[in-house]
Amino acid sequence: MHHLPSLLSCPPSLRRLSLRRLWGQAAALLLIGALGFSAQAQDAQVVDRIAAVVGDELVLKSEVDQLVRRQTRRTNRSYSPNLWMSAMRQLVDQKLLAEKARRDTTITVSDQQLSSQLNRRIQQLKQRAGGEERLQEIYGKSILEIKDQFREDLRGQLLAQQLRSTRLRDINITPSEVRQWFERIPQDSLPRQPETVRLSHVVRYPKPTPEAQDEAKSLITSIRDSIVNGGASFEAMARQFSAPDAAGTETGALTNINLEDLVPEFAAVASQTPVGRISQVFYNDSQQGYHIVRINAKDGSTVDLNHILIKPEAPDGERAKAFLSAVRDTLVNNPDVPFELMARRHSEDERTAENGGRVTDPQSGTRDLVLDRLGPSWQRTIRSLSPGEISAPTRVQLLNGDRAYHIVKLGRRMPAHQVSLDTDYERIRQLALREKRNRMLQEWTQELREEIYVDIRISKSELTALRR
Repeated sequence: MHHLPSLLSCPPSLRRLSLRRLWGQAAALLLIGALGFSAQAQDAQVVDRIAAVVGDELVLKSEVDQLVRRQTRRTNRSYSPNLWMSAMRQLVDQKLLAEKARRDTTITVSDQQLSSQLNRRIQQLKQRAGGEERLQEIYGKSILEIKDQFREDLRGQLLAQQLRSTRLRDINITPSEVRQWFERIPQDSLPRQPETVRLSHVVRYPKPTPEAQDEAKSLITSIRDSIVNGGASFEAMARQFSAPDAAGTETGALTNINLEDLVPEFAAVASQTPVGRISQVFYNDSQQGYHIVRINAKDGSTVDLNHILIKPEAPDGERAKAFLSAVRDTLVNNPDVPFELMARRHSEDERTAENGGRVTDPQSGTRDLVLDRLGPSWQRTIRSLSPGEISAPTRVQLLNGDRAYHIVKLGRRMPAHQVSLDTDYERIRQLALREKRNRMLQEWTQELREEIYVDIRISKSELTALRR
């Protein structure tokens, strides 16, 4: 039985790239990137021709066409027969890994893991499609039927990811290998690295005044009373009063949500509230506001709900600034006190606090932040700092979009320069290691072709004829 491909995760091309391209598109070097679901259900339903057979699985021409369209949109590349054949090899490799993982009894995916990932992907697909109704219209199926359609493909993807991680985990690279890799790159192809900085900070969020807290709680209590006792529409109240950044639609709707994906206080209320009932008012610390929830349906750990979020207005930043000033004074007047220690103890930004306040790029994870890509508030704060200095408390929009106050320590400022081993060793090492892992995984995947049946049914010349 053929499994539809929309959940497949496929590797980008494994051909040798110049460092300039590697440097600018490091994320694209990940061997296999998740494709998620396709909103074009028609592609998954067109059985036009078998492109390849892997074990007892099929790769359809329509699947390859779909992947090629994704790659051309994402990379602005033009279609070519070589690109199509490369995409087919990627799908074949994915099937090989999935089949090998199924035969390996040490590689498992629990039903809980599968359900959690499936719910997350369905949410993404609904957002792309423009809502749940539009998604069901595109596929001609209910949400439960769509889940059933993609469940086994996703299981195979997760198995393959685990197998891949296991194979790559022990592959490392020596300093001499890094140097040899770098020295093979022509000098005239070395890119210039823009000015970068390394930063650490201590973050405090502004807290609402007690009066603002009381007003918010009173408002949502009145809203609940209007719905429960006055017959007001939950959706209308959400549309009128709920905070603009509340999750879900403008009516507060969240569908097919796994309780494990909710913050603990929200999940606790959602699990305890009966279907059709509206919860009591509760405070959600992660969103710093008061909630009420109506449960519309439950299926195991999956729920459909509507919610309303009321946030206290006019947070008071003076207390946050005063607290940060005290932390800064302690650091400046006591050089032996590590900044990292104070960040772990006092920063309210959990992601950076656990790393001693070190700020990293949310996408790449690198510590070297491109100065021009930081927001205006960051640039103003660090403009006059020298390495080792700590800024006064300032208001900031954090890299995740939250607004807060922080003090910043400038660890390093690196002027714009041409990439070299002396200045960029760690970044170069990561790129060289990725290429080594890609190469070794490609070699191992080639060996799997001797173990698992593979039959390629469309050649490059035949593909050219098909497109005429």
